[in-house]
Parts: sequence; structure tokens; C-alpha cells
Amino acid sequence: MKNLVILGGGYGGMRILEELLPGQLPDDVSITLVDRNPYHCLKTEYYALAAGTISDQHIRVTFPEHPRLKIVYGEISTVDLEEKKIILTGKEPVPYDDLVIGLGCEDKYHNVPGADTFTYSIQTIDKSRRTYQALNNLGGGATVSIVGAGLSGVELASELIESRPDLKIKLFDRGEHILSAFPKRLSTYVESWFHKHDVDIVSKSDITRVEENLLYNHDESVSSDVIVWTAGIRPNKVIRDLDIEKDKQGRAVLTPQHFLPTDDSVFVVGDCASLPHAPSAQLAEGQAEQIVTVLLKKWANEPLPESFPTIKLKGVLGSLGKKHGFGLVADHAITGRVARLLKSGILWMYKYHRG
Repeated sequence: MKNLVILGGGYGGMRILEELLPGQLPDDVSITLVDRNPYHCLKTEYYALAAGTISDQHIRVTFPEHPRLKIVYGEISTVDLEEKKIILTGKEPVPYDDLVIGLGCEDKYHNVPGADTFTYSIQTIDKSRRTYQALNNLGGGATVSIVGAGLSGVELASELIESRPDLKIKLFDRGEHILSAFPKRLSTYVESWFHKHDVDIVSKSDITRVEENLLYNHDESVSSDVIVWTAGIRPNKVIRDLDIEKDKQGRAVLTPQHFLPTDDSVFVVGDCASLPHAPSAQLAEGQAEQIVTVLLKKWANEPLPESFPTIKLKGVLGSLGKKHGFGLVADHAITGRVARLLKSGILWMYKYHRG
């Protein structure tokens, strides 16, 4: 019996399970899923969990069940590529015949002293819970500084001002405008929304160090009761520690079939994979579908596809509280209630109409 091991039950890992189970998994293949949590987490909604506008249960999705699916809960220490086994902290190693690494990303602190010690995060569900406790235990009039005004920082700031309008929120960003990856029209729209809701946008910022309750912007101190870091990501430590070819961002370089150039039994999906698009749930799911095609061909001893069509992304949507939003759909900018309704509908479909 061959054993396919999937590291991480994120968007890529879940899509692989959904594609293979229940009907496409060959009779001589079993699957082992390794994750620290006993459920799939909707990472795109961590900002709302941290802000306190949704419950923990709202962003949990149960893993599928199947007689040949085994789920192992634990912390992954490393991957032994030579021995083909996963080393877990305090548990027996997990051997594999084929491996999919989908462990996502971590915060990137850009070598800013104190940033990893004195800031909160929304990169994992556990860290988002801690951030929720810190934010919602604040007294009235407290100051929250959010470092990084990309999609995560913007959604957290907007949700938090709706959840806790008594707080003073400062949003720091290196650029002249927030949401630098979006068209200027959307940046201007979101900035206008923030101004109306008394969010202080600090543009052209340069965070030089962080201390307890102190943020230094261009070496000038800014007093903050809570500091949340949303200023960039890097691949999971398991990928960073592997002796494999990586790109400038530290992501694994892959063949067109999504496995390592030196090992056709090891695939990488999602944020840790070197792909031409920015990491996203959509991209991970599209890549996962192509990985399943390769695995099925490989298990059937059929020639592997030489290449795949470019993964088509439908767009990006962001929320501004519960009633407004913004985004790009088919390269068209949309704003207001329609954008927010679209995002809510997609989330509902994802949770309740899987597979």
C-alpha cells in the first residue's frame, strides 16, 4: 500500500483530499494528513476572529472522513528527504511514498528588532485567538497600531473599528498609498473609508524597532497598547530548513508538475511554492488540482503532463467591516456593498458546498 502524506490541512491540502476522496483514490493508496489542528481553518477570515466579530467555530471546517485517510495531529520538526519520512515533535516518524508539503507561511519581520517579540499576529488560528484576547481586553480609548496596509492589515483595521469604535487605530505602511498591489482607485476608496471612520493612516513609514507598547517609526516612538504585525510573509520554517533550490523569497523552486527538480515524490503547494502569482487560497487550490492530476498519472504508470495551463484567478475581494468592501473581479474594480456581498457569498459556498 502506497502512502501519500499531506503536510498541512490548508486550502491546498483540503482541495487534494476533496479531489481524491471518495472516488478517485486508487485501491493501493492510503493518505496520511498531518496537521496541528483537528480541522481546516479559513485563514482568509482570521482578521475577523482577531477583531472579535465572528466566533472561532465560524472559521472551522471538518476534515473529510474515509477508511484510507488517517489524520495525525502534531508539530512537524523536519522532513527527511533521504529516508522519506516526516519527523514529528514527541511522536513516531511518518513514512511516505509521495509527499505534499502545504504548510503555508509565517510572518516576515524584515529584521526589525523586537518585532517578533512585541507584536501580535493573525497568521495562525492560535495566534489570531491571542490577538483577539489582547485587542478585546483593551480599555476604552486605547491605541492599536497595525503595521502593514496590505489586504490583511486593511481588513483587520476595518473590522476592528467596527467592532471597537472606541479604539484609536493607526495603520502604518511603507508606501505612499495603502493596498499597493491594487489599482489606485481602490486604494483611494479604502483610504476615504478609513478617514470617515477616524483610522489614522501613516504613509511612508519605516518601522525601525519595536519595544513593549512602543513602535518606532523613523526612530520616533509611537505609544501603542497593542501592536499587530501584518507586514509581509515568508515560507514555513520546514521549507526554509530544507536543502533544496529556492527563489529569492525562500519558496521552493518546482518543475511544471509541481514537484522538486531533484525528487519527483515531493510536491509543494500553496504559499511555500515558487509560482508566478502572489500567494492566495485560489492559487493553492488551482495548484492542488494539477498536483492530483500528476499523482493519478504517476500511480497509474502513465506519462506525466509536460505542462499545465496557467492557473486562472477569478479575482481578489476584501472587506471593510460587514457592509462594505472592495476588490478586483475579472480585472474590474468593484467597491461598496456589492463587493462585500460577493465575498460573503463565496465564503458561504466554500463552507457549505464543498466538493
